[in-house]
Amino acid sequence: QVQLVESGGGLMQAGDSLRLSCETSGLTFTSYTMGWFRQAPEKEREFVAAISASGILTSYADSLKGRFTISKDDAKNTAYLQMGSLKPEDTAVYYCAGRGSFFGSKRAEYDYWGRGTQVTVAS
Repeated sequence: QVQLVESGGGLMQAGDSLRLSCETSGLTFTSYTMGWFRQAPEKEREFVAAISASGILTSYADSLKGRFTISKDDAKNTAYLQMGSLKPEDTAVYYCAGRGSFFGSKRAEYDYWGRGTQVTVAS
């Protein structure tokens, strides 16, 4: 059974940094592209970042480049999202997702999803 469990969310102040974790089980972590998506209230779930199975390739939403960094630790079967200079508009539920080895950012192409972790940024 594949499981993705996000952690690390919370209530933050504008300008803070935060690292989210996504611990996986039941899949061959080194064969999966991992992605982060987020969904703000009354908005569509949107792509945040992705990292290839090898860890060599990364991709980010244009609006987040320079503030967010995705990484992975194969030994821990865990993906991370480091978020910096947080803004109130970063408030959302953040979801971790996994897909086969092909690298991409389309939500529909991700096979497995976590339940999400809430990030709230106060001004």
